[in-house]
Amino acid sequence: MSSELITKDKYVELTYAILDAQGEIKERVDIPVKYIHGRNSGLFPKIESALEGQKKGEKIEVSLSQYEGFGPSDPNLIVTDDLANVPPQFHQIGAEVEMQNESGATKKFTVSKIENGQLTIDGNHPLAGQTIKFIVTVGDVRDATAEELKTGVTQNFSVGDDNTKTVH
Repeated sequence: MSSELITKDKYVELTYAILDAQGEIKERVDIPVKYIHGRNSGLFPKIESALEGQKKGEKIEVSLSQYEGFGPSDPNLIVTDDLANVPPQFHQIGAEVEMQNESGATKKFTVSKIENGQLTIDGNHPLAGQTIKFIVTVGDVRDATAEELKTGVTQNFSVGDDNTKTVH
């Protein structure tokens, strides 16, 4: 039996790694991500397009500019304050702080810098403002079942943690 090619309405499994501009792995997913190709997959469009026509076992590399990936860094989401004004549990790089605005919406910020008595938190995705490379390995490819087609995406594809933008 020949391997099936990725086309619209195929069930696809894939694993991936995300590398920054210096080639450092920023995220790696070895448990297969599952989606229905061409149906609100949640993949970045450039990646989904590059997967078209691929088959099980193939590997693709796709570079995404900041505009194709996680967007530019928003300076309004970077806040610096005196260390003395910040509770001690947040006095470490990587600590996460959830902030709420006047209308009740919450956003997660990460402590990104502590120096000279100042602490900086950043609400941007960690890869915002960067050109990144996805290395994607195709797993199983098959016809989606009627139920999978009816319900759409079998698993939402998202990169990162709660600080993540849904991958469109």
